[in-house]
Amino acid sequence: MAIILSHPGATVGTVLTEIKTERLLLRRLREADRENIVALQADPETNKFNVVPHTVEGARELYDAWMKQWDEHGFGYLAVSALDDPEVIVGFGGVRYHEWNGERVLNLAYRFWPFAWGKGYATEMAAAVVEWAEREIPEVPVIANIMVANEPSIRVAERLGFKIHTEEEFEGAPSLHMRR
Repeated sequence: MAIILSHPGATVGTVLTEIKTERLLLRRLREADRENIVALQADPETNKFNVVPHTVEGARELYDAWMKQWDEHGFGYLAVSALDDPEVIVGFGGVRYHEWNGERVLNLAYRFWPFAWGKGYATEMAAAVVEWAEREIPEVPVIANIMVANEPSIRVAERLGFKIHTEEEFEGAPSLHMRR
């Protein structure tokens, strides 16, 4: 269930503040989350499917862009924690505006710390976020761009009803562009 509030600067009718699922709390990124999320984004283990792994500097630049997305549009990537332990961030994920082959889309992305892998958190988080996006911004398609080698993320996307739209090269490696 999403808890939403009006926001005068938002480009959508509502601002996403938090989503609670059966096991997770998804909430807006905060400045206090920066170092944890930057470390997660740049961690070698969480980058094993990226052809060009994220650096700490690059992750900081991304975090700035993600915070700007929130300021401009009233939604974006969310910090993810377990409902029973909301102080421990297990990852982040959500949707944000992106340009893909000349089309404005909502890019679905996530990254979790290895201790949270294998618990179904990615599917649970993504299902809630996609439901919110399709309800609140139905005119903009939700996509998932996934490296072909990243079989776990492909399985998550398939569980959510995403199908392969195109197969393209991204950063020199085959990538699937998936849509619902």
